[in-house]
Amino acid sequence: MATSLSRLRGVVHPAIKRLQSLSPLEPAAIAALEMALGSAQRFPARRELFSEGRPIGSALLVLEGWAARVRQLPDGRRQLISFGLPGDILGLYQLEEALASTTVAALTSVTVCPLPDGTHIPTLAQAYAVSRALDEAYLMAQVTRIGRLNAHERIIDLLLEFYERLSMSGLAADGRYHIALTQEAISDALGLTSVHINRTLQSMRAAGELTWTGREVVLHDPISLASTVGHVPARVCARVG
Repeated sequence: MATSLSRLRGVVHPAIKRLQSLSPLEPAAIAALEMALGSAQRFPARRELFSEGRPIGSALLVLEGWAARVRQLPDGRRQLISFGLPGDILGLYQLEEALASTTVAALTSVTVCPLPDGTHIPTLAQAYAVSRALDEAYLMAQVTRIGRLNAHERIIDLLLEFYERLSMSGLAADGRYHIALTQEAISDALGLTSVHINRTLQSMRAAGELTWTGREVVLHDPISLASTVGHVPARVCARVG
């Protein structure tokens, strides 16, 4: 773990870059985050980071990989409720002895570190507050996506959200980014069958809306796609998109 993170010396870590996009961070905030990187832990795909109804020991900052809040049904079906991408915060509750409201599981190999205390670091506390507000905005978008959009609109809307979120951490640009989700995971997120997902993606490729090769997605005209489906980027603070 130390090796993979040490390669980032001299550049801003994507997780820190994402938090900096939420609030200008003072030197003490940067120092606290860089110190937290030294306690990073890697977990394999499918590992539960938090389990529904169980105590949350410490909030976590996602450094690498993708995670999701998951609700598993008794018959084996699951719903991916929201996603944790690099720079996102998991398990941040302003409660004593907080319990996880849903399971949070690693979708890929995930690297996380304990979230530094922002109580006495105003800019860090502000970044955390904006992050929490964005989490709520993404959840509201997911409710609307599943409740009101058709299959084509759901896929575009979700892919645009990923693009915007990864851009904040410097992991997406020019409509292009690495996606860590299988079509099965997208199916579980959007309430569609894998067959329907595959058929719709083929139609989108044929229409020239996107290219999806391996794990790389290229949205050919994000602005036009957003206009087509009525996608509006999450905005929770006058200073933050």
